Amino acid sequence: MLSIEDLNGELTDEQLEEIVKEGLKDFYSVKKVLLIHPDYTRTDFTDKLVPFIYEELKNKGMSKIDSLNAGGTHRAMTEIEIREKLGLSSEINFNHFYNHEYNNPQKLINMGEIPASFVAEKTQGDLSQSITIVVNKLITEDYDLIIALSGTLPHESAGYAGGLKVFFPGSSGPEVIDLLHWAAVLIGIPRIIGTVDNPAREVIKQGASYIFDRIKAPVISFNMVFQEKGHQVIPKGLYVDVGFNGFIETYKQAAKLSSKIHVIYIDEPLDCAVQVIDQSYDEIWTAGKGSYKLQSPGVMAPGGEIIIYAPHIKCFHSRSKMDLALRQIGYHCKDYVKKYTEINPKFSKNIAAHVINVRGTGKYDINSGKEDFDFKVTLATGISKEICESVGLGYRNPDSIHQKDFIGPGKLWIENGGKYLYKIK
Repeated sequence: MLSIEDLNGELTDEQLEEIVKEGLKDFYSVKKVLLIHPDYTRTDFTDKLVPFIYEELKNKGMSKIDSLNAGGTHRAMTEIEIREKLGLSSEINFNHFYNHEYNNPQKLINMGEIPASFVAEKTQGDLSQSITIVVNKLITEDYDLIIALSGTLPHESAGYAGGLKVFFPGSSGPEVIDLLHWAAVLIGIPRIIGTVDNPAREVIKQGASYIFDRIKAPVISFNMVFQEKGHQVIPKGLYVDVGFNGFIETYKQAAKLSSKIHVIYIDEPLDCAVQVIDQSYDEIWTAGKGSYKLQSPGVMAPGGEIIIYAPHIKCFHSRSKMDLALRQIGYHCKDYVKKYTEINPKFSKNIAAHVINVRGTGKYDINSGKEDFDFKVTLATGISKEICESVGLGYRNPDSIHQKDFIGPGKLWIENGGKYLYKIK
């Protein structure tokens, strides 16, 4: 494995270019390349790396390069957005820019099945159902090299983002995405988020192993760790390795550095926290991370309030079908949602997982239908008070939110909201 990191400073363009050259030095006769990249919801330094990767491969005789946006269920990106994400100047030309179409069967291929017994073991019996491994067909086509870029920071459904997650579920089919997120929520955010090895990550590794068994080309991982200051992304670490085990090693090393950058320890529980969400999250589907990252035990005081402050957000999901489903179910605790999915077995488990993750821990009395939550979740967005209350979330007028009102004991104003994990010292 190749690695370079700078916890206290910043990786230079020269250092990044050098590790790219070193990482690709053994690939001499590469003609056709597939580059898999994170989508618009992931802030990273893909835009710095890809021009170096492109130039190095061109020098080695590359004649074709395609890109695949591993966006899971997120909206498709425009070519302009993809070019900006990849840092492509007008002189750099890819042959195709593909968006992963998770719900288009013609673009997917079946790779096998994770046994129900394995899933049951990892979820302590809460989910006893096999997971069919369905992935984007492009990954199995006749490329000479596949390059997968990913960024690593704490993640509610995987422990840390990055690594094998770009394939499974980032480039997977709807059932995979549904069941993986549902399995993770049954295991529980506090048990997963910010941990390198956890039951959800074991399911991801198992599913990805089926995919790697069928890939014809060498696969190389470029795993990034970064810090955000305002709108600036500061490269902190880059880890490069080849093959299934290489992905695991780069992930582990990246997570180790991420734990020093993206985990913030506080002295006392919070009565109120404002997560200031930037433009990279343009729907509650992704902005909900502002709630996830404050749910470690003891971080929120009983009855405390998490405010997701994002005046630019106007919807729960940019796909109208998913937005409607989110309004239909609303935001509830796990026991409520488990009962709801028993009654409505065809309801998306991915959506069900999201609403639990955002709303957080609570208790549901099946007889009275009453829910009691450990803390409040409030939206200060472009979504109206009426709609917020109809889905079980609080409302604040975004014009009423001022940083000066959230400074002091028990209060926290968080820039780059949803990016950092908070824990009690």
